[in-house]
Amino acid sequence: MALPFAQHFDACLPGIPRPVRITSLYDAQVFVRRWVIRDKDRDLRVLLRRLERADSSAKAYEVLADFKTALMTRGLFPGG
Repeated sequence: MALPFAQHFDACLPGIPRPVRITSLYDAQVFVRRWVIRDKDRDLRVLLRRLERADSSAKAYEVLADFKTALMTRGLFPGG
């Protein structure tokens, strides 16, 4: 599921100098997989499972909002 252009956003990983552009649900899944490998955080694993199981656009938008919240709470959302 691709996001409308107006909803694309950047996400940062600790130690990576450039942010990663998130343009689809697949991009978010790949990013969170790498984030889980780096941080081994239980909450991130739950988020990853929710991203992988999003079977409708409504659920996908909901879990992407939770993804953005997780980025913001950890200071990894460049605009927030």
